[in-house]
Amino acid sequence: MIAPMGKQQDVGGPDRHSRSGTTAHRAIGGSADARLALAQDPATPQMTLFDLASDPSAVVRKAVAARADAPAQALRPLTRDHDRQVREAVARNPSTSVANLLRLVRDADRWVRWAVAGNPACDESVRRVMSEAPDKELRGLLAEMRELEPDLAARLIDDVSPEVRERLATHTHDPDVITALMADRTVRVRKGVARNPRTTAEQRRALAQDPVIDVRAALVRAVELDEADLERLVHDRSVQVRLAMATSEVIPPHIRRALGRDPDEMVAGAARDFRPASGNSPVIRGARGHRRSGTGPGRPGGAA
Repeated sequence: MIAPMGKQQDVGGPDRHSRSGTTAHRAIGGSADARLALAQDPATPQMTLFDLASDPSAVVRKAVAARADAPAQALRPLTRDHDRQVREAVARNPSTSVANLLRLVRDADRWVRWAVAGNPACDESVRRVMSEAPDKELRGLLAEMRELEPDLAARLIDDVSPEVRERLATHTHDPDVITALMADRTVRVRKGVARNPRTTAEQRRALAQDPVIDVRAALVRAVELDEADLERLVHDRSVQVRLAMATSEVIPPHIRRALGRDPDEMVAGAARDFRPASGNSPVIRGARGHRRSGTGPGRPGGAA
């Protein structure tokens, strides 16, 4: 049961949590747990939420920051809160204004910046700031966005970081971007293209003939190939490529049976012993024409 609230008092002067120096608030009595319950209660009036945004407890302020119905005037000072988790909660809040997202995407803390990238309210103006950020991970999160403006994608094609270009290669829906990245001299970037299910049959044929083993191995693990490409790759000079085929979820049964007769016993054994996954395979069987994988827990934004 929520403890009774103490009498609200007007407290003038600067808000020591927002450091804005402009916000006056009323202190709300009761224990921190009671104030947290109040901050989380859907029935709490917006004016009370405004007061709770200046609460001494960071947990309470974070609860306000996470509310989609929090008043804009309450969220604004929380974008400058000294507690990182409070600012991150604002950055994740889908009701946060674009102006506040523009402030948070430049935040000194990387987790706050990365949270902005996953906010559905992140618009073109925010993405443009991300494209110019010195933070490589932030640009990488941008590269994984489906609704990426063509001029921003074109900028990322020449990004100084191979990781950013790889993530763009793996996630882009733009056929011109795919074509440009196929010519990238960095192997990991071409591997990214090989994993992209939106490549055309012609692009996959070119990737199947890439001089680097890792690119061909990534291709056979990730996407379905035409019969002519499969027939060529089943006799690939690299054991690594043939082994990747033998254990790939997207290789058709007749090709796997052929690999079961491979002169390399490791390849042949892997093909004969192969058992399909239980439906949880990360492999994407994309259309051959002209998708978004995530980043996983180690990579913010949820892209894998």
